[in-house]
Amino acid sequence: SNVHLPITIPQITALSRTIFQMSVNQTLDESTVLFGDIAEYTGFQNADPCISRGCKWSKHKKGKVYVPYSISNQYSIREKQIIQGALYSFANTTCIRFIPRYRQQDYLHIKSESGCYSFVGRRGGEQVVSLQRFGCVYHGVVQHELLHALGFKHEQTRSDRDVHVRILYQNIIHGMEHNFQKFQTNNLGTPYDYNSIMHYGRYAFSKNTEPTIIPIPNNNVAIGRATEMSRVDFQRVNKLYCG
Repeated sequence: SNVHLPITIPQITALSRTIFQMSVNQTLDESTVLFGDIAEYTGFQNADPCISRGCKWSKHKKGKVYVPYSISNQYSIREKQIIQGALYSFANTTCIRFIPRYRQQDYLHIKSESGCYSFVGRRGGEQVVSLQRFGCVYHGVVQHELLHALGFKHEQTRSDRDVHVRILYQNIIHGMEHNFQKFQTNNLGTPYDYNSIMHYGRYAFSKNTEPTIIPIPNNNVAIGRATEMSRVDFQRVNKLYCG
């Protein structure tokens, strides 16, 4: 069954709002489970790190990384324009080129399913990126899910996060604690970025309107308020793919 999280904080960004509204732990098919906005194949949780599984999209001999995509006809013209704008935003400052699928075997299929979610990294074949209509089709949300598809996790789960934020587990909805798990991430020599489009807001998955994430040492720093990718977000894409 779907669990829809209530919105209790009135002033939050579109991205934070979708995280509150997302269906969580929804079974997508017999072998796939949804955790927050990250889809996982069951059985991969204890596998080798993503990069060693070859989850990066491959670089062309001319240095560009071409990622084929298709967009479902579920969307209006305006919604398609927003999605395409986010896809094309990577071409301005990175080597990533999202291109309409022709006959490529591995591609992103952007469609309106229940909630906003993506797999992390290239999984092979048709790879669903869900952008539910009337909730997920915002420039920053699309960029967020595309970064997952390129292999990036949430900012507050990176290996050095405890120096920069404190997780208040007592305020997290029971059963949602896994969304705050820390990973041995490859941080690519980049600083922790409160302004990253991949950073959750301070009330994400709160059960009581109290914060679940507090920046440290200055707890007044804004987090999870980004509406588009930060300079560091683009820098990481370049370090992972374009170097």
